[in-house]
Amino acid sequence: MEMERFQKVYRQGMIEVTEIWVDTVTGVNYVFHKDGNAAGFTPLLDQEGKPVVTP
Repeated sequence: MEMERFQKVYRQGMIEVTEIWVDTVTGVNYVFHKDGNAAGFTPLLDQEGKPVVTP
């Protein structure tokens, strides 16, 4: 299954994984972090607390 709305633009790690995903509709960047069985997905924020948006 291909994910068209979200595009992975960065990946680091194998067991402890950090990725950055971009919503191709809104341009908002998200951080995904996985360590073992725990994971989280949250908007990437700039210094002012606003979402990072890729044009």
